[in-house]
Amino acid sequence: MNYKLMLVFGFILSNLCSCSAQEKSNFHYPNERPKIIRNFPVVTLAPDFDSTLVSQYFRSIFQDSKGNMWFGSLEEGVVKYDQKTLTYYSYPEGFINKSVNAISEDKMGNIWFGTDNGVFKYDGTNFKNYGLKDGLDQLEISRRGILVSKSGIIWVGTHNGVYKYDSLVNPSFSKFPLLKNINVADIFEDKDGNIWFASSGQGVFKYDGIKILNINEKEGLGENYAGGIAQDKMGNMWFTMKNGICKFDGKIFTEFTPKDGLEGKEFWGILIEKSGIVWVTARGNTTRFDPSLSISDAKAFTIFKPENGLNCCVQSMYQDREGNVWWGTGQGLYRFDGKNFYQVKKEGPW
Repeated sequence: MNYKLMLVFGFILSNLCSCSAQEKSNFHYPNERPKIIRNFPVVTLAPDFDSTLVSQYFRSIFQDSKGNMWFGSLEEGVVKYDQKTLTYYSYPEGFINKSVNAISEDKMGNIWFGTDNGVFKYDGTNFKNYGLKDGLDQLEISRRGILVSKSGIIWVGTHNGVYKYDSLVNPSFSKFPLLKNINVADIFEDKDGNIWFASSGQGVFKYDGIKILNINEKEGLGENYAGGIAQDKMGNMWFTMKNGICKFDGKIFTEFTPKDGLEGKEFWGILIEKSGIVWVTARGNTTRFDPSLSISDAKAFTIFKPENGLNCCVQSMYQDREGNVWWGTGQGLYRFDGKNFYQVKKEGPW
């Protein structure tokens, strides 16, 4: 009897250890080629366009509540990957635009897209466009310029101000009076529900539901192409700036620049993994930064250049729920295998 109990205990322990190991491993989606669903011809943006790519330019990436991955492209609408199919949505489906710059989801499961032709809502069947008639005076939505807050408000950033949509209050968008004319470069909601707006030329703005606080102590604070705001586990806010990135604890800025180990002259974006690892993109390279290490530690900063696989300008970054980090670039989609970047094409590897 004791022997049998030991066998059962050993079996359970073995499975627990196995599950733990799987949670720590780099998750891969099924590698079989997904079925392609596409009702319009491939759009080639360059003479040497690689037709095996999912698309050439990706300016936004998002994972919805069902686990589907959405990739917002330039000229080819949005692409949804559900592990079995790769579905393209564009003009034939009523999704009429040339650039998908931002993606978010509301509590009802509707997917919201910020494009160069206003805002679109997808309910799983149809696309609905919100434009001039719906209160949006500016139709070109900024990159990372759409956010569905925890309270359900749709925030939209443009090159000339911020708009909000609350279906319980108003069936149309209305211009946010406290930030009328800023050029929005990112919108982010922190753990406490504050809404942050990164701008071009005016720093970042924090909205606590009542008032606006403008933070503009660093040149180029928040300016970016691939995300200028992030928050770590400790609640610190991180921003891109002209000469690198900085951490803000609510009182003090701590800068990290090429003098400390970053690589690059023009910094494009920042992403913080759930593990705490900070990714920083710049023109021509990407830096992996471990803030738990002293900056004097040689392992604190790891520089990735074209020879490491990522050889084009990063347009967007996103970490999915499985812990995978995706990069959208001017040469398609990329992921990271722990040492190098690899390109995700229509046939995979996913």
